[in-house]
Amino acid sequence: MNLYIYPGAKDSMTEYDYIIIGGGASGLLLADALGSDPYFREKRIAIFEKEPQKGNDRTWCFWEPEAGRFDALLHRKWSVLRFRGPEYDRSIPMQHYTYKMLRGSDFYREYHSRIARYPNVEVRFETVTSLKDTGQVARLSTEKGDYCAPRVFSSVSFLPSEHLMQPYPLLQQHFLGWFIRTKEAIFDPDAATFMDFSIPQKGNTRFMYILPFSPTEALVEYTLFSETLLAKDEYEEALKSYIHSDLGCEEYEILETEQGSIPMTVNKFNKADSAHITHIGIAGGWAKPSTGYTFWNTSQKVPKLVDALKKDKSLKMSQNSKFWYYDRLLLDVLTRENAEGSKVFLSLFRNLNPEIILKFLNEETNLAEDFRIINNSPKAMFIRAFLKALLRSSY
Repeated sequence: MNLYIYPGAKDSMTEYDYIIIGGGASGLLLADALGSDPYFREKRIAIFEKEPQKGNDRTWCFWEPEAGRFDALLHRKWSVLRFRGPEYDRSIPMQHYTYKMLRGSDFYREYHSRIARYPNVEVRFETVTSLKDTGQVARLSTEKGDYCAPRVFSSVSFLPSEHLMQPYPLLQQHFLGWFIRTKEAIFDPDAATFMDFSIPQKGNTRFMYILPFSPTEALVEYTLFSETLLAKDEYEEALKSYIHSDLGCEEYEILETEQGSIPMTVNKFNKADSAHITHIGIAGGWAKPSTGYTFWNTSQKVPKLVDALKKDKSLKMSQNSKFWYYDRLLLDVLTRENAEGSKVFLSLFRNLNPEIILKFLNEETNLAEDFRIINNSPKAMFIRAFLKALLRSSY
């Protein structure tokens, strides 16, 4: 490490070539990508994380058509997806895609082990309290000291969200999940319930999500797409009711819980970027706007970011592709008619093989496949949203 004094500074600070703030999926994947690439071998790299052990604080799910780079770390995978709604219940074997689940604890253990092998990558367990672009470098402070680098990648935004969440709608995908063990065998371990809309909607888009690990163990998660969060006891009461009434389970043990909220928006998160600061992960807008799925997008964007660094290209990772416009229209629909959101998804699941829907959500479809998705959506809802957007002159 070096001590660096940038022009005009009165104090010294520790200098790195690259700093990464946050040890979640995006931060650790980026640190591993930089540390394992011979191109960056002489670069000094630091990753800042709040605490040494985060435990199993989250799970990530994604789908892909074949064996993938994370398969050795998977906790479980499924080749059958179940979709449920009022007067509708369908379990569909998938021919090409596999739905995969990765536990946070397994991911952290593996990637911290990898990063420890790179002599030029340092992990600092310090909480970053401020981050700013001085014009010459990016400077950050922790309770232990000051640091700088010509390039900082942050999975944390230090700007108030109202500066970024304009002008397009903002919904939250928020959830509470219980990992439960039941006395009786009530789960089909071969079929993951992707969305169950049979529950009361109460003016929002609400569904249950079930990942079964055995006939007696599963993650049962209550998920909403809406503008505001609920009180914790509302999530808990919904879970209790569903487990008792829909799953017919009288006795169960809660092994673990997970709770979170993911922004669903097409607003430009990179408005917070600067010449020396680039935001990554959810803070960089890497969550899929229409679903909240983040891990797959992150795994695809990190190699592109590293390639741009090596070629000294622009690090802007957000572009208005056709899928940005699709996401924007769906979010307009869900914002305007939030109570009717289940109709959108059930219409697609009723009429299409779910594999084309998964392909579409992974942003891998061609125009002909896009048309099939659009043609099987509730047209009146989307036409209303489209006309409203035209009147706002935003398209």
